[in-house]
Amino acid sequence: MTSATSSVRLSRRQAVFILLGGLSIALAIGFGGLFNFKPVAALDQFDLDTLLVRTASGAPAPGTVVVDIDEVSLSALGQWPWPRYRVAQLIERIANEHPAAIAMDIVFPESDRTSLADIQQTFKHDFGLDVSFNGVPPGLLNNDGYLGQMMARSDAVGATYFYFDHTSRTDHPMRPGVGFVGRVDLLSLDRAPGVLDSVDAIASQTRRRGFVNSRLDADGVLRRLPLLIEYGGVVYPSLALAAIMRSLGVGTGRVESGVDGLSIRVGTHRIPIDQGSYALLRFNGPSQRYDSLSAVDVLGGRTQPADLRGKIVFIGSSAVGLHDVHPTAVDRDFSGLKIQSVMSQNILDDNAVRIPVWGSMAALLLGLLVALVFSTMFVAGRGMTILAVFAVLSGAALIGIDIEVFVRTGLFIPTAAPLVVLGTLLVLCFVVRFAFNHRRAQRWHRQLENARQVAIESMAAVAETRDPETGGHIKRTQHYVRAIAEQLQRSKKHAQTLTREYIELLFLSAPLHDIGKVGVPDHILLKPGPLTPEELIVMRRHAEFGRKIIYSMAEHIEGENFLLIAGEIAATHHEKWDGTGYPSGLRGEDIPLSGRIMAVADIYDALISRRCYKDAFLHDRAKALMRGLRETTFDPTVLDAFFTIEAEILQIADRFRDEEAGMAEHQVMHVEIAVSPAT
Repeated sequence: MTSATSSVRLSRRQAVFILLGGLSIALAIGFGGLFNFKPVAALDQFDLDTLLVRTASGAPAPGTVVVDIDEVSLSALGQWPWPRYRVAQLIERIANEHPAAIAMDIVFPESDRTSLADIQQTFKHDFGLDVSFNGVPPGLLNNDGYLGQMMARSDAVGATYFYFDHTSRTDHPMRPGVGFVGRVDLLSLDRAPGVLDSVDAIASQTRRRGFVNSRLDADGVLRRLPLLIEYGGVVYPSLALAAIMRSLGVGTGRVESGVDGLSIRVGTHRIPIDQGSYALLRFNGPSQRYDSLSAVDVLGGRTQPADLRGKIVFIGSSAVGLHDVHPTAVDRDFSGLKIQSVMSQNILDDNAVRIPVWGSMAALLLGLLVALVFSTMFVAGRGMTILAVFAVLSGAALIGIDIEVFVRTGLFIPTAAPLVVLGTLLVLCFVVRFAFNHRRAQRWHRQLENARQVAIESMAAVAETRDPETGGHIKRTQHYVRAIAEQLQRSKKHAQTLTREYIELLFLSAPLHDIGKVGVPDHILLKPGPLTPEELIVMRRHAEFGRKIIYSMAEHIEGENFLLIAGEIAATHHEKWDGTGYPSGLRGEDIPLSGRIMAVADIYDALISRRCYKDAFLHDRAKALMRGLRETTFDPTVLDAFFTIEAEILQIADRFRDEEAGMAEHQVMHVEIAVSPAT
């Protein structure tokens, strides 16, 4: 940061405005965090996902296991849906290994058409035949009933699915099998108008139920699961929560309110939830890190007792055709069946991620604090380097604290709001500082331009002290030159030369055209009568004097500058189109364009102005004399441009006229006026 940039001084009003502006930005962003404004929420979600990935233990889940009706099982035992008796056999095999709980992640909403009872009814209906089966236990005549008996015998948790897009009716009352007490009144649960449940033969014998609903966040990633949903005025648990309660042998959960927010306590375990009862998932790693047993291996007795004993077992299918996969922070295709296992293991480990209710407010206050400090530093004139370092270090500190707290306690504190505040203020700081510097540069440039103009006019004034010409002559010729150049530009003449920058330099340089007259003795310069040939030679040397004076000054200025054009004008504005001018006798376009333009402006003003050797001519008289000098003294193109803007020339002459100037036509007193009145 240069001293020039860091020395910006603000008025009291500007300082207050910047401080209030910084705090207002922090408030707006903080409220955005409170109300889940998309950019802030997206950054918090990215932060959470990163923490989940970086802190994943990679260890298998010890308390849960999935029995998967996978592609291998379907290939070996037939495609889905299986006969319900086979599912019942699977449950029986699992139950024989004494798991902590069995949870069925499958809903059976339609009757099994492969049941023997259904076959009997079909033959009776279609052929009028009574078919009987010998040696079949009564329970096996109806596959749904048989599965229901096995669900009851093993006290397995059944699955339901709640609809939120349409209403449905059930023929039998649903029983969640568990209840919830405590601060349920503080919850704002999702209320489902419809439900998908298993057929009555299964549902009526299932003592516990859990729903399998999930909901992706706005960005399409699954980060949380609802643990409670209300249906028909009754609160139902998720499949994972119901399985946990079954494994613990508890029938009641308690909703509690604490410093960090709401939670559900079951037994000795506490699950942090938000007001809608959603709990964040914490993954040990991708889907493969969670144990899975193939259903065909369980049915075939090819698993070890330790694989199932004492664990919560979820039965379901990860078959590709069922499309039950979800994008998560750790795996873009995480099996929905294993999602239940993840949540259950989180509850068992008391390792669920917590976002405290005060987190967003803390983020808002942190944002206000960093905004206050940052804005104060800016108002105090700290350089951009210091401000950038402060922003980076503050951001790094916030992220570091966030990581440390998350690793040690599982508490996720949203830091997006203060980070966005820092980033926004840093960018705005660059913009504001740039605007201040740009405005200061413009002011400095104007001051430089003014100083340059004053310097030019002061140099020209030196010549004026020794010449009867007035300051009006300098102003008039300066504006004539610019007006002629602009007309040439409009008429597409000398377009490559007459750029906007060149015309401006021409305007600035014009006042120095006669600076060389300071080298002419007074008795010649102020002589009221005709000059002798010897005096005329001395007088004409003012063009060469002017070039030397200007170029000697230009040598001390780096790069291109207006003095180069000024020297060109001083040296060549007495050259003539036919080559009879002085000091070099240049002819035609060998004369620089600046000199040709200055010649027209200078001679015209000399004609209409009073001099010690003549009175002023009227405009028409001057115009007639100048027409007679076309293609001898003047470049015809430049002279034509001059006559084209005759009205503008008259306005300039009137605007900057000499107070004592007369406008009456008098005879020429200087013998050389017909050739070059400016001499």
